[in-house]
Parts: sequence; structure tokens; C-alpha cells
Amino acid sequence: MDTFDELAADVIACRACPRLVAWREEVAATKRAAYRDWTYWGRPVPGFGDPEARIVVVGLAPAAHGANRTGRMFTGDRSGDFLYASLHRVGLANQPEATDREDGLVLRDTYITAPVRCAPPQNKPTPAERDACRPFLVRELALLHRARVFVALGAIGYAAVAAELGVKPRPKFAHGLEAAAPDDRTVVCSYHVSQQNTFTGRLTTDMLDEVFQRALTLAGAG
Repeated sequence: MDTFDELAADVIACRACPRLVAWREEVAATKRAAYRDWTYWGRPVPGFGDPEARIVVVGLAPAAHGANRTGRMFTGDRSGDFLYASLHRVGLANQPEATDREDGLVLRDTYITAPVRCAPPQNKPTPAERDACRPFLVRELALLHRARVFVALGAIGYAAVAAELGVKPRPKFAHGLEAAAPDDRTVVCSYHVSQQNTFTGRLTTDMLDEVFQRALTLAGAG
């Protein structure tokens, strides 16, 4: 029987995509000046959170100097700052900051994952890379047996989780969209927490908080 620990070990050991392996390791070796004293993670990043979660957050892929540096989803970058602050405001995280794997962050009834586990160049994985990573998401969703609501951050995360949950027909991605899946599960869409959305005001703190408040209501976790 599969376990989260076994899944994480398999994720971390993966070298299936040569382009992603080369990029994640190059970034880890060259580093960003601000993080020159860090030992970068430089490997695929497993999911993180409550294994009994009713709410699952689905992103895109690790950021080169965020999760690829720290080894935890949405940790150590501006996108994560925006995300975890929102989760904290609505009561799904014990603190608003995420700096490293030992920072004490605990998620309540929430689990965070992504359809691609390695940092891709320009934050753009290829379709083949997404396909290669798909078995990890399939295994993860099977382990998350209590999950009722899936918050998709961006169109790629939405497409990935909607396909696995059997959302048919699949509505076009839009912020605030709710798509029904079999077994009384729901996908709720949000713009991604990338800086290109948060710095421009396309995604505001109120907008993201409303998405998670809605997820809480749908999950019966409020």
C-alpha cells in the first residue's frame, strides 16, 4: 500500500526529464546572490501539508529560488508569502510566513502540491514534462482520501487536477470558477499567486481570501 513517505521518496529521486534536471541543478549550483550562503535543495519537491486534508491546493511548479532552494512547496519566495499569509488569515495555517523546511509552519486541513515537481526554465514546463510528472499527482490524490475541495492556482493546475478528478465537461478556467467533480468533490479556481498577478493587482489579498473562505465552506471545514 502506497504511503506519503514512499511517494515523497520517489518524487525526490526522480530524474525523468533531462531539461528539468539540468536546470534545477544549474540554479542550485550558481545560486542567486542573496542566497549564496544557502545549500539549495536542487531536487524535485514533494507535496506538503495535512495528509487528512479536505482542501488541496494545486499550483504549477517549484520556483527556481523558492521551493527549488528550500525544498518545500511555495516556501522562500514572494508567491509563497502571498499564499501562506492568506491561508493564515482564514485559519488554514498556523503562521503567515514560510522561509524554510524548519520554520514551524503547520497547515490545518490543507495540503499543497503541484503537477510539476521540478523548477522549469521560465516557469514553463513542456507538455511532455507535465505528462512525465502526472503519475505522482495520481498517487497523491489517491492518498488524499478525505479531500473534497481542490483550489487550482492557475490554468495549468486547474487542467491537471480537473482531468484526474474527471471534471466533464470542463469549463474554461476563470478566477472564482467552481467546477463539479464526481464523488461530491469541487475544483475552485484562482489566479496563480505569481508576482505578475499579485504585483499588478490582478490577484488581490481579498480575492484570494475569498477563494479560501469558499473552499472552507464547500469542504465543511469552517
